Amino acid sequence: MSSSDDAPLKGIRILDLTRVVSGPFATMHLGDLGAEVAKIEQPEVGDESRAYGPPFAGGESPYFLSVNRNKRGCAVDLKNAAGKELMIRLASAADVVVENFRPGTLERLGLGYDVLSRGHAGLILCSITGFGRSGPDANRAGYDLILQGESGIMDITGEPGGPPTKVGASVADMVTGLYATQAILSALLRRERTGHGARLDIAMLDSMASFLTFNAGIYFTTGNSPKRRGNAHPTISPYEPFETKDGWINIGVANDKLWRAFCPAIGREDLLENPKFLKAPDRVANRPALRDELAPMFRARPRQHWCTVLGKAGVPFGEIKSVGEVCETPQLTGRGVIRQFEHPKAGTVKYIASPVRFDDQPPPDAMRAPLIGEHTFEVLAGWLGVDASEFERYARHGAFGPAR
Repeated sequence: MSSSDDAPLKGIRILDLTRVVSGPFATMHLGDLGAEVAKIEQPEVGDESRAYGPPFAGGESPYFLSVNRNKRGCAVDLKNAAGKELMIRLASAADVVVENFRPGTLERLGLGYDVLSRGHAGLILCSITGFGRSGPDANRAGYDLILQGESGIMDITGEPGGPPTKVGASVADMVTGLYATQAILSALLRRERTGHGARLDIAMLDSMASFLTFNAGIYFTTGNSPKRRGNAHPTISPYEPFETKDGWINIGVANDKLWRAFCPAIGREDLLENPKFLKAPDRVANRPALRDELAPMFRARPRQHWCTVLGKAGVPFGEIKSVGEVCETPQLTGRGVIRQFEHPKAGTVKYIASPVRFDDQPPPDAMRAPLIGEHTFEVLAGWLGVDASEFERYARHGAFGPAR
């Protein structure tokens, strides 16, 4: 996108009632695509992720800053009658409402889909929950760690015989946010054809279970639940990390053609003649023996040596980098993926930009994450035509926190 006028979601308004990660991650990506996102937070307290730390930068949580760019911040009390009135009015001016409360919370607040969509047949309401809006677990709280376990992902992550291990990133939150974004974009496209909105139900459990793919296929085929394999792939070898003299490297010899390129590249043509390793299924069946052949060899030389020889041979490889190395890597900095914005409290804040590119152009610079309630008047004026006197009336009735 070369300018905001090119943004694919320009003109789309998102009323964002989400907090923590899954919902904010979804609405952030909609904002990255050009949607106008109004983030509604509890007055004075705000999104609870604002308190996640340390570290803090000028009192601001990097956790919050990392998933709330390209949004305008509004502080509205959803339990206050005047605040509810504002929410209904804002929903009438929005294309999409996104929330990640427990099922039934909006209804208890008097802000259910039937209320918000009254007179607005095109409204899209996307609900993100831990376990879904239906089923025996619908009312359970859902956090990333809980859903990594409930989805089976932790049971297949970790070393054989070791404890279940969670993925290092908040993958349950983020994949759910991406599914929510996909669903919202699909609903907007359908609305173009039909004029009708949608009630979207995106569950973290459903989203994470979809990651089981071939692992679920193994169970459905055999009746046996896959076990933790560590870094080993069930059907490919060598396809795993190896320690080098000064770090770690991943090797991806995914087929027999690559095997025939791999062995000469590492100076082990003799492995091509070993009957234990002739074909891909042989290498899988004899994985421990193959690893015993390769591991000492990789440890004898530095990581860069192996990157060079494998790269020349066209064998897939990858360095296992630290977060710091990734944030400084020329591949990302050179493509304009590592960006920064200035924040009035946190100072210069670096971030990883949207991975979506249009017409080979890097994504535009992002608007910084908002302060609590920073844009309340701006959004109400722009969306609803609220003037200063009407804003003050809402304030006196407690819509933005304790009445003054």
